[in-house]
Amino acid sequence: MIGKLTKYLNNNSGFTRYLKNTSWLMTEKVVRMVIALSIGVWVTRYLGPDQFGVLSYAQSFVGIFAAFSSLGLNDIIIRELVKSKDQENVLMGSAFGLQTLGSTSIMLILSISILLNDNDQLTNKIIVILGLLTFVNSFNVITSYFHSVVKSKFYAITGLIGVMVSSIIKVYLILGEYSLIYFVYVLAFDVVFLALGLMWFYRRMGHSLFSWRFSWSVSRDLLKDAWPLVLSGIIISIYMKIDQVMIKEFMGNSDVGQYSAAVRLSEAWYFIPTIICSSLFPAIINAKMRNHDLYMSRLQRLYNLMVLLGVVIILPVVFLSDWLIHFLYGAEFHLSAGVLNIHILGSVFVFLGVANQKWFISENFQAYNIVCLGFGMMSNIILNIFLIPKYGIIGAAYATLISQFVASVLAPVLFKKTRNSFLMMVHAIFFVQVFKKGKLL
Repeated sequence: MIGKLTKYLNNNSGFTRYLKNTSWLMTEKVVRMVIALSIGVWVTRYLGPDQFGVLSYAQSFVGIFAAFSSLGLNDIIIRELVKSKDQENVLMGSAFGLQTLGSTSIMLILSISILLNDNDQLTNKIIVILGLLTFVNSFNVITSYFHSVVKSKFYAITGLIGVMVSSIIKVYLILGEYSLIYFVYVLAFDVVFLALGLMWFYRRMGHSLFSWRFSWSVSRDLLKDAWPLVLSGIIISIYMKIDQVMIKEFMGNSDVGQYSAAVRLSEAWYFIPTIICSSLFPAIINAKMRNHDLYMSRLQRLYNLMVLLGVVIILPVVFLSDWLIHFLYGAEFHLSAGVLNIHILGSVFVFLGVANQKWFISENFQAYNIVCLGFGMMSNIILNIFLIPKYGIIGAAYATLISQFVASVLAPVLFKKTRNSFLMMVHAIFFVQVFKKGKLL
């Protein structure tokens, strides 16, 4: 088998090239997850619920407006660079200029909000620092270039070195008992280091940032293709971050810290469906072109797999949540266990949602996807308004769980064209047609 695999890889240099490219990205993600569950947990434990709550609130507040910075251009730029390699400089320059304008709009919004809110000086200082970092993030257009030429290893190498160096710095800060603001500076270091590394590798490949050119006509064409992604990005940002912002407004920093600690553990698994669905998506598209029954069968299998993976993750976390929170974060975070028990249940709906987004794309139903996400966002905001004052962070966890179900599973039933995906997800959730004659359907 090893011999056959080696022969196959040698005879399929293109496949091998993409496999190596993906393996670099996978390695970088796994290392980040391991560090997040070790050094990241240590930092959370050191800061405690109150200080960690301040940091989480600031990150969530800035994160709500993050879509204005990227403008949904990353995937669009990859596509255009592959199609028009001779237009590299004008594409890169236009994307960079648009994202810089987006970051400028973010800073204007944040500046106005700081003037109107009643946050303490430290919280507003952190918000400003994180907001300014969106300008540095504009250099991530170089990452899109690396993806387009199948050289993602340069991004992965820079990210791995940066995260390891910043982890060492964090350990030093913990042992030296430094204050919260120094950990914010480390976050800034991560972003700046990544940008410098990308620029260095870009230059090593014989390119120059000074060759980039901004074009209004190209920018207009990019935005024309990207606006649905911008809209969905804004909705997702609000949908994912608004709960922590509302907890701060209704309750306090310590409650945000308790809630965020649980959420970070719950969301640590979200990269799994993204990788699996991205890997299987070409097979689904291929089946759609060949045979409708095969296409539907593969979709159902994907939904079934998402549910099974979600259950596999949920069961041990629910049974071990109290011990897990106490072991990782300590007794100060005792309220996080209840939140984790509820929030982790939404993994099934999140996993199904990732798979369903691939179905939306395969059917060219992106507009319906935006509407479904919008329903989830609105339900999350409304439920938080009613549940947080009455039930605290447990109420916020229930609001997130229900809104995840609404956005991923329930909303598609409202439209005739998307109702079929709702039925397939229901089949998967209730294990209907999951197994047939001893085999996975």
